[in-house]
Amino acid sequence: MSGHSKWATTKHKKAVVDARRGKLFARLIKNVEVAARQGGGDPGGNPTLYDAVQKARKNSVPLDNIERAVKRGSGAEAGGADYQTIMYEGYGPSGVAVLVECLSDNRNRAASEVRVAMTRNGGSMADPGSVSYLFSRKGVVMVPRADGVDEDAIISAVLEAGVEEVNDLGDTFEVISEAGDVVAVRTALQSASIDYDSAEATFVPSMQVQVDDNTARKVFRLVEALEDSDDVQNVYTNVDVSDEVLAALDA
Repeated sequence: MSGHSKWATTKHKKAVVDARRGKLFARLIKNVEVAARQGGGDPGGNPTLYDAVQKARKNSVPLDNIERAVKRGSGAEAGGADYQTIMYEGYGPSGVAVLVECLSDNRNRAASEVRVAMTRNGGSMADPGSVSYLFSRKGVVMVPRADGVDEDAIISAVLEAGVEEVNDLGDTFEVISEAGDVVAVRTALQSASIDYDSAEATFVPSMQVQVDDNTARKVFRLVEALEDSDDVQNVYTNVDVSDEVLAALDA
């Protein structure tokens, strides 16, 4: 019986991982489709599409899926949806700020699913503008740590490209710039033969809130519930989780 139980647990965990992977693929594909719709299907002339395709490829999305998404978005193939970007604002446990970015073809469904996820997981919806002022739109490029790639090498490569700060996150470096400079920063890294995992305009909190392990656990649960919605593309919070709190959560 213990063997069966272990297999059941393993199977359940694999199903959860596969489901999350499937949702990640769907989000990345949606990014590609929307970028192609807004700026055309040629990555050479559409930097947003180029970065969306690169991020999808880095996350092992099959090339066929990416190419079909480009064709749907650019109108070369039928079946593309008219996705709209919708932002929702709210508060999580202990007043943590939450910004929810949706890409949806059904505004009512998106609003309903975000509201349900919020209220069931200790959060609450907020009026437009009451949370978004705590975040700034920034360009963020993630660079994996590698031989010969350290903070000094990255700063040297992107100094003239408008970089604002470089943060050492352990396995990766976070390179932050103004949102309009993200392509210049990414191009500077490429010119210096420095590999990167993703380059995109995203929301960065201007001030963060430190939380204990209990609150962190609740916030993570809320974020997971929001990300379970197919309409939710990104969830941003201003939570600051220390290494000690992360260690406590892992334990």
